[in-house]
Amino acid sequence: MGPADVLWLNMDRPTNLMVIVSVVLLESVPDWDRVLDVVRERIIEPYPVFSQRARLPRGLTGHRWEDDPDFDLERHVRRATLSGAATTAAADAELQAYVEDHLPRPFDRSRPLWEVHLVDGHGSGAALVFRIHHALADGIALTRVLLGLTEDADGLPGDLVGPQATTDLATSPLATAASSDAVASGLRLAGNATRAGWDRLRSKGARAALTEAAGLTLRTGQVVSDLLLTTNPTSAVGGVPGHRKRLVWTEPLPLPGLKQAGRLVGATLNDVLLSAVAGALHDYQDERGREPVDLVTMVPVNVRPLDQPLPQELGNRFALVFLRFPSRDATPLGRLALSKARMDWLKASPEAALTFALISVIGRVPAAVERRVVDFFADKAIGVTTNVAGPRDVRYLAGVAVTGVLGWVPGSGRHTLGFCIVTYDDAVRIGIMADESVVPDPESLLAALEDEVALLVRIGDAGSGGPTAPRRRRPRS
Repeated sequence: MGPADVLWLNMDRPTNLMVIVSVVLLESVPDWDRVLDVVRERIIEPYPVFSQRARLPRGLTGHRWEDDPDFDLERHVRRATLSGAATTAAADAELQAYVEDHLPRPFDRSRPLWEVHLVDGHGSGAALVFRIHHALADGIALTRVLLGLTEDADGLPGDLVGPQATTDLATSPLATAASSDAVASGLRLAGNATRAGWDRLRSKGARAALTEAAGLTLRTGQVVSDLLLTTNPTSAVGGVPGHRKRLVWTEPLPLPGLKQAGRLVGATLNDVLLSAVAGALHDYQDERGREPVDLVTMVPVNVRPLDQPLPQELGNRFALVFLRFPSRDATPLGRLALSKARMDWLKASPEAALTFALISVIGRVPAAVERRVVDFFADKAIGVTTNVAGPRDVRYLAGVAVTGVLGWVPGSGRHTLGFCIVTYDDAVRIGIMADESVVPDPESLLAALEDEVALLVRIGDAGSGGPTAPRRRRPRS
């Protein structure tokens, strides 16, 4: 078990479990035995970690995955049935309630840390609900594993994650080339610190521990300073998280108009989608009588080569960077321009390499230090925002067409709001995970997001600057 995997395993909190949730929507109900065969042949056999359990000794070494001697596939792949509601809205509401009810349930640590539910009766179709602990693999790797269950129209599986996976930061030279040197330095730091004892880092506290680690890992003073000084302002979406989470998602969003909006300022599709989220956050704050502020989110950056097969052990190979949503700006094109500028800055920054190294270091320190440093980082953001590019054509799972793919990203510490952007079959959906104690009405945020997307599409379709003044919001029921 790699140090990053240990870190994610230890990041579970009663109010925030490190469990990645995905839903694959199916046109009809697949044959149960065929589903079991597909999971066995394409997940269990090629990736042994799915039949293994975690073993965490008290010391700093020896963390490992070991075979579960009582592994039973049908303990992890289960069936459930909904009512088969006649309308899409009613069917989605039933599915939403089902997934939300399972969100706060921790895994049994004596078993492999994953489960799949085949849910019949989602309208006339079905859904496969995946819950997988982050310790097994990062989101990009898990997307490749799960979509690897599918086939194209000719029955051929393939590499299903596009080159823009996890945002275009994935192709940043500093996010890939620099990471190896940073990690090497970071691991040297971890070894030296272990030999010297971590008591002095405990006494200094999280900020001092991070400062020392960062200074030794990558001598990039301004980036280190930015990481340490980044703060998440008080806002309508900040607070102390509770146990219950809410899940909502958009309908498929049109790509052509969004891409055209991006061309107006030379922005990528990812920039446009991030600006749409920023617009929704602006309106959500404004409608609650709060002055809109720029909110900070953590963005995963893939450092795993996308043109190579996944390793059998999977694991976590990604960094995190802090993105400040331009949610204070009142104009859609202003937010789009700022989203592009801030993403461009991150692509040229060594921040991803630094945080990748720090993740490797933190996963090798005692749990007391690890918890303080993780919370120090996590509390700088409202949550995580991720973008995964799936296949552009229709896929089939166990002989049944996949009609949509949804995802929700977990949070840690005091995270209250996460966004997961998934493209599939030339459409995009955005899933929102909200903490019910802090954001009790994610449907309002979802409506604001869909309004913002519609406005950007109109601007893109017009092929001009379009309206840049703040718009009047339609009343909410």
